Amino acid sequence: MLGLFKRKPVDFFSEEEKKSIVQAIERAEHRTSGEVRIYIESHCTSTDPVARAKELFLELKMNETSARNGVLLYLAMKDRKLSVYGDEGIHRKVGDTFWNAAVKDMLEHFNNKNFTAGITDIIFKIGEALTAHFPFDENSDSNELPDDIVFGK
Repeated sequence: MLGLFKRKPVDFFSEEEKKSIVQAIERAEHRTSGEVRIYIESHCTSTDPVARAKELFLELKMNETSARNGVLLYLAMKDRKLSVYGDEGIHRKVGDTFWNAAVKDMLEHFNNKNFTAGITDIIFKIGEALTAHFPFDENSDSNELPDDIVFGK
């Protein structure tokens, strides 16, 4: 009986926008062994979006990449919270300065209601950083994680 009252998940992006975001991930990963994922939900279940991103990062097994170079972009749309969480391999290379600058740029897009542009722009920047520090090796690299967008509740 409770199933009758379940809400349909909110769809924040059109099919075209989703396709654009996935294509940005594919392009970013084409030149690197690094992995980029996006998790989008309505509300952050934690008061701290970084803690929520870390929780999801582990849940999605992003810490199991061979070079520890996975990056999760976490968005809680209705709560207006976000976090970019990079595994230890990439974080050691770029540090907090890179993450903070990338998020600042993304927020400029978001403040102008350009959500897809903000997401694809930060994916590009993450991809460039991953390529600089973890270039693709066609003999040994593979796509370790799916490129799709993960939608929560």
